[in-house]
Amino acid sequence: MTEKTVSEAVNYRRSVRVYDSEKPIDTAIVKKCLEQASLAPTSSNMQLWEFYHITSKEMMHKIAPLCFNQNAARTAQQLVVFVVRKDLWHKRAKANLAFMDKTFGVDNPKSEQSSREKVARNYYGKLIPFTYFDIFGIFGYIKYLMILVIGLFRPIYREVRNSDMRVVAHKTCGLAAQTFMLSMAAEGYDTCPMEGSDTWRIKRLLGLPRSAEINMVISCGIRKPEGVYGERFRIPFEEVYKEI
Repeated sequence: MTEKTVSEAVNYRRSVRVYDSEKPIDTAIVKKCLEQASLAPTSSNMQLWEFYHITSKEMMHKIAPLCFNQNAARTAQQLVVFVVRKDLWHKRAKANLAFMDKTFGVDNPKSEQSSREKVARNYYGKLIPFTYFDIFGIFGYIKYLMILVIGLFRPIYREVRNSDMRVVAHKTCGLAAQTFMLSMAAEGYDTCPMEGSDTWRIKRLLGLPRSAEINMVISCGIRKPEGVYGERFRIPFEEVYKEI
């Protein structure tokens, strides 16, 4: 099977609702596509995501009803659950700082640090904790009020409340999910991102903590002709494209 170009993959990808039960897909290839998904852009390189690759038929039979038994879930060969882990911000910040140690060396005196190293260490050591830390949303609103005042005098990052950071984490997880679907399309495999699911029950089934959130469930397989529900429809490009 010849891999597709980016343009070919974009045009090939459709939300497939019915998969061919006679055409299994290679678990290793799906895993490779997930590895490529992990290279997607992510806010501050925090990588607040996890990918649960479901290959067990038993587990898939349990998840399908939680996706309301829609065809895309019932006929899928495999499933991937994209999970947002905003609660891991401290661990991910420490991982970035450890990467700084590997890149620049450990315990460099500030007088010997390059400007790039100083900025990076300050970013993950001070700015990220300030942005992500919160207690029942209270500190987030204190930060928000501070930002409102400072923002009167200069441009400033304003998304500092807990609800704001949830949006940021879900956006970057969505980028990973889209990268995965395009990687699958390049391999000639099909996917369908499913919003319709009981996310609480899926979390419980996967043994996820309360603080984790389901971003989306993506079904995987190879399409049947009837699996694509009609021609692709998009609003005319001229209505959504604005050149300034």
